[in-house]
Amino acid sequence: QVQLVESGGGLVQAGASLRLSCTASGGTFRNYAMGWFRQAPGKVREFVGGISLGSGIISYGDSVKGRFTISGDNAGTIMYLQMNSLKIEDTAVYSCAARRYGVSASSGLYSYWGQGTQVTVSS
Repeated sequence: QVQLVESGGGLVQAGASLRLSCTASGGTFRNYAMGWFRQAPGKVREFVGGISLGSGIISYGDSVKGRFTISGDNAGTIMYLQMNSLKIEDTAVYSCAARRYGVSASSGLYSYWGQGTQVTVSS
């Protein structure tokens, strides 16, 4: 069973960049499809993007396309979310998640979750 820990959140100004990390223990990302989700106060959880190292598939939510990039290290133990041109509306708790079969935008299909890291974008 894989355990996930996010890091890298913080407070930044609009227009800045931030990189989040999701570190796996008890397994590697190569055995899972990985997703990034975010949830702002009072809002539903939103799919940010996902990656499947096995198939090479990477997908993004519409609100972050062209600004966010997902990647992973060669060992398959760290997944990154590079966030550029951050907007105030990107403020949320960001969580990584894992599931066995293919990237999905549906959070309910992921079996394993990290604790989340707060990203706050100020004006």
